[in-house]
Amino acid sequence: MTDDSGSDDTSSVATSTSKDASDAMERVSSGIYDLIGIKGKASDSRPGVMDCPGKDTKKYFRIFHPWSFYPASASDLDEAMGRLKTELPKHGWKITEYGPDTSKNQNINLTADNDEQKVGVDIVQMAKNDPSKLSFTVVSGCYQVPDGESVERF
Repeated sequence: MTDDSGSDDTSSVATSTSKDASDAMERVSSGIYDLIGIKGKASDSRPGVMDCPGKDTKKYFRIFHPWSFYPASASDLDEAMGRLKTELPKHGWKITEYGPDTSKNQNINLTADNDEQKVGVDIVQMAKNDPSKLSFTVVSGCYQVPDGESVERF
């Protein structure tokens, strides 16, 4: 989830193929999108496969899904982030970090974990971008491929 320290205790999810895990990650991202509740448009990006720290790269993998949300009006950006801060905990997410980053733009960052789904999300409010947006990176815990299969990378 949000532990990238390279330790062996990265959350294990279940046994799955890369494709099925990718489909599950898209459903998680869609659920987060639904919580925004503001008119706008999401980018059309697909999940990818990454390694699990300290685990055999032929058997274990994580899924990451980067995407962005562009509100219909830049003035809706604060409301969208506020809704996520309020709504995520109501849907099983625990906010582990919230506040401005150290960049010159002082982007607001929200990091949350969903222990039940074994997923973490990092959200960055990029108000000074043109166009302004929320940038999401959703990352799963570790999956193990079924016996006799290998990790499919995409």
